[in-house]
Amino acid sequence: MSELNVELARQAIVKHTRRLAESAAAAGPGAAVPTTPEWTVADLVAHVGQTENWVAEIVERRIVDPSRLPTEMAVLPEDPDAWPAWLAESAQRVVSAFSDDALEAPVFNAAADGRTGGRFWLSSVLNETVIHGFDADAAAGRPAEVDAGVAAALISNHLAMLTSPTWEMARPASAHAIRGTGQTLRLLATDTADAWFVERQPEGAVLQSGSRPADVTVTGPARSLLLTLTRRVPLSGGEGISVSGDAGLAQHWVDNTAHVAG
Repeated sequence: MSELNVELARQAIVKHTRRLAESAAAAGPGAAVPTTPEWTVADLVAHVGQTENWVAEIVERRIVDPSRLPTEMAVLPEDPDAWPAWLAESAQRVVSAFSDDALEAPVFNAAADGRTGGRFWLSSVLNETVIHGFDADAAAGRPAEVDAGVAAALISNHLAMLTSPTWEMARPASAHAIRGTGQTLRLLATDTADAWFVERQPEGAVLQSGSRPADVTVTGPARSLLLTLTRRVPLSGGEGISVSGDAGLAQHWVDNTAHVAG
């Protein structure tokens, strides 16, 4: 399982935020978003910029008490022509907040999964910019560009969230749905050396290291695996995706585990 390269993550946040701004301008503020049907492009822009500023404040203030999390969100400029600059400033602010010192400092981690709060939020912001950048690309009819290493690290983050101590509190229906009696799922990336293995146990799903035979194996490029897991492309239609074993088990997992909007 890939761990997040901090410098690559910082660069990718800036890159994907800029790309989202470009796609938003191409699509127009009122355009529908095919991958998140209830959202418009304006919603995407607001969400990503507000999230970046919200997380930046958490890390800048080294907030450890969840009751003290920010309650006010940054305001999206009314003029869409101002959105690229606003997004660029939002991305730069959050990237600057993720200094080496901040990444190791005590900060609230919503997953309570052993990562430092800074590293948890770095992965979370990267996930928002990459996935919602793909949403904006879809609205603009542009092809998505996601580095394989970034995609693999986000798959690790995605699965860490789903198997974290706080997932049942955040998404109880999902946590209950992915319990099981030993059913296993394996993901294999064809363009990196990454493999992920999940066992569905009665008390919850457990992410394990290594690769071994499973009830179902989903294989494909890391980008396609990420977009499938986050329900941006269907399991049966992901580029380069193949499924061996119990396809119904894989589909059930995908249907019950998306942790991003839409």
